[in-house]
Amino acid sequence: MKVAYLFSGQGSQYPGMGKEFFDRFDRCKKIFQCASDMLGFDAAKTAFEADEATLAKTEISQGLIYTVSLCAWDTLIQHGKLPLAVAGHSLGEYAALTCAGAFSMEDGFRIIKARSHAMSEAAQQNPGCMAAVIGLTEEAVEEVCKNTEGFVQAVNYNSPEQTVIAGSIFAVEAACEQFGQMGAKTVRLAVASAFHTSYMAEAAEKLKTVLQKTPLQPLQLPFYCNLTGGLMNPEQSLPQYLAAHQVSPVLFTKEIDHMLTDGFDTFIELGPNKVLTMLLKKGWRGRCTALNVENQKTLEKALETL
Repeated sequence: MKVAYLFSGQGSQYPGMGKEFFDRFDRCKKIFQCASDMLGFDAAKTAFEADEATLAKTEISQGLIYTVSLCAWDTLIQHGKLPLAVAGHSLGEYAALTCAGAFSMEDGFRIIKARSHAMSEAAQQNPGCMAAVIGLTEEAVEEVCKNTEGFVQAVNYNSPEQTVIAGSIFAVEAACEQFGQMGAKTVRLAVASAFHTSYMAEAAEKLKTVLQKTPLQPLQLPFYCNLTGGLMNPEQSLPQYLAAHQVSPVLFTKEIDHMLTDGFDTFIELGPNKVLTMLLKKGWRGRCTALNVENQKTLEKALETL
């Protein structure tokens, strides 16, 4: 097997996430404690007891998804299971970069806190929305966006069957109506604005400032990135990359295609839920093995496979 670890993005959160890791492993308790210290709220209490509406808040969800992702990573590493490469979807790139050695866990939490607050502020200034389009090609989605009045564009290329659009509320709703007439399914996402668009430009600049003050190290593992769909260039400036990442489409479909071409055949998603795992199973059926690790049961299954 040629194994890559993938890291969950925003929207994968749910009440109770990470509790089994917390209860069973002292190292995961320390990760949650670090999260509490760095994020400024009780990470364990919030992750285990808060309702869905609270967890959906950008300032809450991003830090907690990062926390659970690192718990899953640490647990696998303690069992001696290292991947040959890492990748993440949107927010998940920060966990992937941490695990690849780009910055420390503490600095990761500091970056996530700054990122989530900047994005929340940008969302208040630029209200927008996002919607998943299921059942149309990328080209068909792009064509509808191009011909829809107002600001709307494809931003998350999730699989051959699913593309996420973002933009002004009016334009996204108008595009979704057109997609429905074409026989596609659309699902409005629980986010406050149009992420990965120019609406996040101010947030990107704030994030870049924080990253420029953060100690950064060379990557210790190959990192496939959303911005190009290929391997990260070792000469790439991480502050510039992650700032551009804030306002650019997520090329996840291209990324997985690239990894398959490079011989990867087993993907383990680390973090809450199994969003990426399901994308792989449906979009690349029969071409790879896809598993997730979010609790004891899924951990045991992954260890059996690995």
